[in-house]
Amino acid sequence: MTLLPWAKSESTTHGDTPLPDIDIMTIIDNVFEDVPTPSGPMRTHLFRPAAPGRYPGILLYSEIFQVTGPIRRTAALLAGHGFVVAVPEIYHEFEPAGKVLAYDQAGADRGNEFKTTKPLANYDSDARSALDTLKANPDCTGDLGVMGICIGGHLSFRAAFNQDVKAAVCFYATDIHKRRLGLGMKDDTLDRMKEVRGELMMIWGRQDPHVSDEGRALIYQSMVKAGIHFTWHEFNAQHAFLRDEGHRYDPALALTCYQMVINLFKRKLGEGNQQPTA
Repeated sequence: MTLLPWAKSESTTHGDTPLPDIDIMTIIDNVFEDVPTPSGPMRTHLFRPAAPGRYPGILLYSEIFQVTGPIRRTAALLAGHGFVVAVPEIYHEFEPAGKVLAYDQAGADRGNEFKTTKPLANYDSDARSALDTLKANPDCTGDLGVMGICIGGHLSFRAAFNQDVKAAVCFYATDIHKRRLGLGMKDDTLDRMKEVRGELMMIWGRQDPHVSDEGRALIYQSMVKAGIHFTWHEFNAQHAFLRDEGHRYDPALALTCYQMVINLFKRKLGEGNQQPTA
């Protein structure tokens, strides 16, 4: 069997056009760091292109189930497009490092319990610690974006209160309209929207029972009033349509959304400076 030219480990050419080095097409996905936070070490999983160089950073927030297979695949997809991606374990105060909650009722109950047991200040200090660590990473250019899914969408929004966040993506962010994030369920996300300086992308499913039409309208009106630079996208989809497991997954829509997300991050964070290979 003859290997195709791009399957070889060394750089090759086809006619006058050089083919890319194999490292450009691969990622490193087996690295983690225990990030110090005021409430204890936070296991944070790192994904980056294998090719040497420095790349923009994305802080990726998971669902309530922590760093599951679908979340890791989302991180890998982003890394493969030229980003250093940091994925923290949002419930590090309650679960041992590396713990993943199952996509079942018991896992959902446990994740939802932690959601309103963890103090709101801890979520915010976690974000600042993760952003500082990502910015200081030698593989990162220091240009920062955030993205989150479900509770992670809410956490992504709050992370955008940090002035060095240039872009944020929030997939079907839960509880913003209800003010139910954190201990006491009295979060101030709606009140602090004026602190956002970067560009936001809000993505919703109209058939999502967790965020009603009225809830989305409240969030939209609050963002307009706060003068935030944002785009707003509603699709005929259910909650968790991005998750590539389960009956609610919409692969065609997920692809559309990933393309929008990557375009935003490339535009706001830049391309990085990948080092040429010999």
